[in-house]
Amino acid sequence: METPSNQLFSTLIDSLLQLRQGALRLEGEFATSLEKIPESQRQCGRNLVHYLSVRQHDIRELQYQLHALGLSSLGRMEAYVLPTIDAVLTALYRLADQTPPEIDLQNSFEGFRVGRAQLERNTNTLFGEPDSSRQQRIMVTIPSEGALNYRLILELLQAGMDVMRINCSKDDQQVWAQMIEHLRRAEKETACSCKVQMDLAGPNPRTSPLESKPRVLHWRPRLNDVGKIRSPAKVWLSSEAPINKSADEVLPLPPDALKSIQQGDKVFVTDTRGRQQTLVVRSVEEAGCWAEGDDEAFVEPNAHFCVLRNSEQVHAGNIADTFVKQSEHEFTVHVGDLITLTHGDIPGHPPRKDADGKITEPASIGCNLPEIYRDVRPGDRFFYDDGELEAVVREASAEKLIVEVTQTRKDSVKIRSDKGINFPDTHFNLPALTQKDRADLDFVVANADILAYSFVRHVRDVEDLIDELNARDADSIGVVLKIETQLAFQTLPELLLAALRHPPIGVMVARGDMGVEIGFNRMSEVQEEILWLSEAAHVPVIWATQVLESLAKKGLPTRAEVTDAAMSGRAECVMLNKGEHIVETVQFLSDILERMQNHQRKKLATLRKLSVSNIDSAS
Repeated sequence: METPSNQLFSTLIDSLLQLRQGALRLEGEFATSLEKIPESQRQCGRNLVHYLSVRQHDIRELQYQLHALGLSSLGRMEAYVLPTIDAVLTALYRLADQTPPEIDLQNSFEGFRVGRAQLERNTNTLFGEPDSSRQQRIMVTIPSEGALNYRLILELLQAGMDVMRINCSKDDQQVWAQMIEHLRRAEKETACSCKVQMDLAGPNPRTSPLESKPRVLHWRPRLNDVGKIRSPAKVWLSSEAPINKSADEVLPLPPDALKSIQQGDKVFVTDTRGRQQTLVVRSVEEAGCWAEGDDEAFVEPNAHFCVLRNSEQVHAGNIADTFVKQSEHEFTVHVGDLITLTHGDIPGHPPRKDADGKITEPASIGCNLPEIYRDVRPGDRFFYDDGELEAVVREASAEKLIVEVTQTRKDSVKIRSDKGINFPDTHFNLPALTQKDRADLDFVVANADILAYSFVRHVRDVEDLIDELNARDADSIGVVLKIETQLAFQTLPELLLAALRHPPIGVMVARGDMGVEIGFNRMSEVQEEILWLSEAAHVPVIWATQVLESLAKKGLPTRAEVTDAAMSGRAECVMLNKGEHIVETVQFLSDILERMQNHQRKKLATLRKLSVSNIDSAS
């Protein structure tokens, strides 16, 4: 059997010594930057610099050779770079029966322990001590109703929520305060603890409101399996704002009409299709009347109606529109369509057409960030709603952009307000900290445990935020860097070194925006690199965007989502977005994470006993 030669050992030792010396040399070059980091976090910065030095080289052949000798292949060195190199060096010297040179080889075992402990300590400082056997934290984005629905917050906390996320681009300080008040009340009731993270809005380009139109009233009966009526539609007739939620629809009638209606009367309404729909009045109450209909109807405000009693008309008029909510004039676009982007104070609208159906003016949507028009150029790509639609800028001016739709995920895409838009080819000359963010900071530092910094891209962005926090004596608030753009990813090492000056810190992988910015074919690769770099800095990571989204919104997960949720356990925290089934989703995710932590810790596969390994050779 052929044994490794001394020449092989010498070659491997030389390669590792070069990596070690390079790491220490780069640490020396960054000495000034590292000195600015508090002593408690300085080793985090050193280890990150060591990792960056190693990753400046292609060491794949070295890894293969180490693996063949039964040694560490350096593939799990992120949290403890020098201890890993030193451990392998020590083993190689012993295999080669050589005396180690006079260098300060670290105590490898102690170094491994310190690296793991530092990441765990930073995680606990940012997110709080884990309250259960599950190590990964679960963050939940709270919808606006969380300010009105205490029960929702309570059930989320009971289900396993560890961090409550408030998006400062939504609602206002009064709503945020009510959400936090509900959480603190729920904490006392359950004896559970939960951190509050507030995400600054940042210079987040989004679509502005569209033209409004009255909502079409709609009711229909319930049918059985063979299409026969199981129960008629229940319609509440009233002149006051609806308070009865058991109705299928509320039909606003003028007060004088309601005074004339009696039980047994028939109300005839002309719907949008020109059909005469019939409602039979079943009961009359002080605030209105209950009526039933056997047909599906679509009714616009101001539609004509009449009331008949024994075939005689007792009242006629038009449907009121006093409390019919306005709805936005949503519209669909297809590949090849043109869309005009305008300033946010101009409502968007569908394409304008003439009597023959020919488009006379393209569809229009506003953008809430007029500064973008300074930097966008023809040929730049445009994405809408996390890549639901892709377009190319054809014309650009200081007032508007004209884009042509080049690709959609479905046959058509519906354009709505308050949807994210991206220009991945455009470098915006905008600070990450907006005037709104500065105004919100006073509330955030007084009420939140964690501040998430949106659209951070440059070291100066981090320095601006630290200055603002220092001015408010907010030394203890955690800061999470949201990595949402290609530039943020490219500057992540510098951002981490700058942010380590204000611990505790974390990183959020905003996979929705990142996928659009860098291309979905690179998303997995970039996601891994963010995890590696953050672990090297002993910084906890939040795995965000569309985790178990189908389960949260529709009550049933997809297979791909379950796999994604299992992989999310490699981060320290997993974020869920709002949805009708969010409480069940928290419980589902908690179960997955608790199971998977027995099999994997970061990149390390942990080999617990497998029940399927108990086999019988006689079977």
